[in-house]
Amino acid sequence: MTRKKTLDEKGLDFGILPSLAGYQLRLAQIAIFRDFAQSLGEFDVTPGLFGVLVIIDANSGLKQSELARAAHLDRSTVVSVIDNLERRGLVERRAADNDRRSNALVLTPDGSALLKKLKRRVNEHEKRLVQHLTEDERQTLVTLLQRIFPENRASRPNA
Repeated sequence: MTRKKTLDEKGLDFGILPSLAGYQLRLAQIAIFRDFAQSLGEFDVTPGLFGVLVIIDANSGLKQSELARAAHLDRSTVVSVIDNLERRGLVERRAADNDRRSNALVLTPDGSALLKKLKRRVNEHEKRLVQHLTEDERQTLVTLLQRIFPENRASRPNA
């Protein structure tokens, strides 16, 4: 990139940053999270909490340890997340069928109702996110992103 293209409106030089994929991914993440917060702010739900609700909904009765692996969270973080969702009346812990020492997670009726609203908003958010891409470009982007550090994307067995 030329020096001119690395300067912002205040003359700040970003050096090599604009040419780095990681930097561009970080800027995209910031923009995505801002739009997500604007779209779902009234519900006090982060992208991470939304993901947890979706996983629990799709796998009713999931154990907390399985949720930790699926959501790429450590066990203590999952406990805190589930405590939060339980306080809000969105998730319920029940004794797991095959292991009474483990908790099985299910959405409450309020959790299911909220998730239905959230999914609509997230779909609108997703449309804005890819509005400048063709469908082929969107699919290519998803495919390329999945190829970044695939070894670090698998569910972590020790979570």
